This record gives sequence, C-alpha cells and structure tokens, in this order.
Amino acid sequence: MSRSLTHSILAVAILTTSLAVAADWPGFRGLKGNAVSEEASFPLKWSKDENVKWRIDMPNRGNESPIVSNGHVFATSATDDGTTRRLHCFDRKDGKQKWVKEVTVAEKEKTHQTNPFGAATPAADGEKVIVWHGSAGLYCYDFEGNELWKKDLGPVGHIWGYGSSPVIHDGLVYLNYGPGEAQFLVAVKLADGEVAWKVDEPGGNNARQGKMAGSWSTPVIVKRGAETQLVCSMPTRVVGVDPKTGDLIWECQGLIGRNGNLVYTSPVVADETVICLGGYTGPGVAVKLGGTGDVTESHRVWHATDKNPQRISSGVVVGEHLFMANAGPGTFQCLEVATGKEVWKARGPGANHWGQMVFANGHLYVTNQKGATVVFEPSTEEYKEVATNQLDAASNSTPAFSDGEIFLRTAKSLYCIAAE
Repeated sequence: MSRSLTHSILAVAILTTSLAVAADWPGFRGLKGNAVSEEASFPLKWSKDENVKWRIDMPNRGNESPIVSNGHVFATSATDDGTTRRLHCFDRKDGKQKWVKEVTVAEKEKTHQTNPFGAATPAADGEKVIVWHGSAGLYCYDFEGNELWKKDLGPVGHIWGYGSSPVIHDGLVYLNYGPGEAQFLVAVKLADGEVAWKVDEPGGNNARQGKMAGSWSTPVIVKRGAETQLVCSMPTRVVGVDPKTGDLIWECQGLIGRNGNLVYTSPVVADETVICLGGYTGPGVAVKLGGTGDVTESHRVWHATDKNPQRISSGVVVGEHLFMANAGPGTFQCLEVATGKEVWKARGPGANHWGQMVFANGHLYVTNQKGATVVFEPSTEEYKEVATNQLDAASNSTPAFSDGEIFLRTAKSLYCIAAE
C-alpha cells in the first residue's frame, strides 16, 4: 500500500473519531456527493440471513438509491408503466413505513427496460425531502409527508429515460434536467420551488454529428478556497457554474465519443482536479480547477480518448488514485489521478456495475447488477477482494452508509445491514 494511500486512510480514521454525531447520507453519493463515508465501523460481510437488521418488500423495482436523514430512510418506486410514481418514507430503526406519497402521470414517458421509472435518488436536509419524478415534476415534502410545493419543469423524453438526482445546497435545489428535447441545469428555491435560474444546454436530445446525446450526470458542489462552484458533466463538455446565478465560470471540451455524446457518471473531485468520464466507451477528461472561460487548452490535465469501458458508476478517489467499477465489461480499475493511466485492472465476480462505488471503513464497496455487494481493499498493487455479499435480487443502486449501518436497495427489497 502506498504511503499517500495510507495517510489518506489514517486521516479518515482520525476524523471519524472526532465526530460527535454520526453522519447522515442525505443524497446521491452521500453528504458531500463524493461517495465517501467519514465513519469507520461498517460490516464487511453479510447475506440474506446474516447481519440483516431489517428487510422490507418494495412494490416495484427501481434504480434509485436510498438516502438517510434525521432518522428517516427515503426511497422511490413506480409502476412498470410509469403511470404511478412514489416516494416512500421509512423509520430507520425498524424499517416500518411511515408514509408513501403517490404521483399520477397521465402521458406515457419514454424509458428503457434497464432503467425503470423511479430512477432518481431523493435528497433531504433533515426537515425537507426532494424527489424528482421525471415528467411528473419536482416535489418537496416535509418529514411528516405533507406536500410543500411541486414544480413542473417540462417533459423528459429519452429512449433510456431519466436518472440525474437533485442536490440541496445553501437554500437551493439543483438538477441536471433531461435528457430530452431540452436539457438544462436549473436551480429552484428550497423554500417555495420558484426557479432561481435556468441554463439551457445546446442540443438536448437531438443527434449531434449523427450521434445520440444526453447527460444523466448528477451535479456536485465543489469548494475551492472561498469560491464555490456547481460542476456537471454535460453531453460534450464539463461545466463549472456559479451556484447562486448559474453564470458559467469555466467549460472544458472533451466528452464527444465515437458511439454517442453520452455521460452517465458524476464528476469526481480530487483536490484541485475534477475527473469526468463519458459513457458508451466514450472519453474521459481531468480538469484542473482555477480557470475561467474555455479552459480546454489551459487546464485540461489529461484526455483519455482510447476505447474505454462502459461507465455508469462514477468511481471514488482514495489518495492519488481513482478506483472504478465498470458497467461493461464488469471490471475493476485503479487509475492514476494525475495522468489517467491504468495501474491495474481485474475482473469482478461475474456482473456489471451500475451502482456507485463507496469508500467507507477503509474499504471500497460496490453493488453489482446481480445484487452482490463486492468489498475490496483500495490497494494500488492489485485487486484484493475481501467479500462478495449476495442478496435476494438484482440491483442498480448505491448503498447508503450511516451510523454503522448500510442501507441497500434491490429490485425486490430494501435492507438495513448492521453487525449483529
């Protein structure tokens, strides 16, 4: 194990011991949107019968991920035809459902069989929870299940459906809306749902240079000194905007792929570098923060244009390396953050990965499409598997980590995993 990696793990452990209150997992990829838990005690092994605190049946499959906020667990579901979409609220102590809110969709909406409706992960701030139901709109509820507001942002229409998740920060809710005939970044006020700003992305779902285009990327909040940016991967480029106004701070080209201008992953931040990876074997870019305007020539650190794996899971940075779990083929990779070069590649235990990888307890966790969560060491030498934990059904979701417990969504069930 490298010295930098050891220091990184020790820093996480030291920080964890100073936490007085366990961290919630209130949105997609966790508290900071980086898929890192700052706690240090989670189970490494479980099964359908081992280390299960509770399990509840879900009415329909879904690609969303559960979140945990202020003693509540939130998840979504939808009927197979998408006409009814739901937000579920559960008590984290015992899994009992507190309430469920349903939204009816009149017009048929496009999606793909691999991406059922209910694909967006909710976001919460301890008092309010936001859920995006695609063409049905953006909804806000309090923790008692009372609807506070809803916002119709227009139809979504893509052959692969929708999947970006809302992000709550500093009184605003951010969303990468689309893909469809229109794709745009939008911020609405958490208090009342009124639009604070909206910035259209040129092209939407229209073919560009004869290729399908679309972004399912969830934006991330990036803090650099006194400056805060909202960074998102769009169909052909990466953008950093002012989160208060939507004004463009910088853009970097480089996500145009041979098979389509498609992005499924979210940006991954490593100190001063943002890494964004295209889908459908598309390219990846690393951008150094600090520039303004078009920074393609001045701040693009590397541009991986060779044929890459299919990437839906965003990966996690540990120390000076990026660890990836790929969607096709189902391989794991360790890449250098500084260069993008591959350090090692290994086959996982027999399935592709759509769920996001998480760094917790000094280990990497990722759930594959067969519903098995693989746990391995963040080694820069080789793939070192610790456990493969199989549950009851397939899964495209990301586990949530909170107070020593892991919350997992499969096509059939919602689990709370905890040491017995």
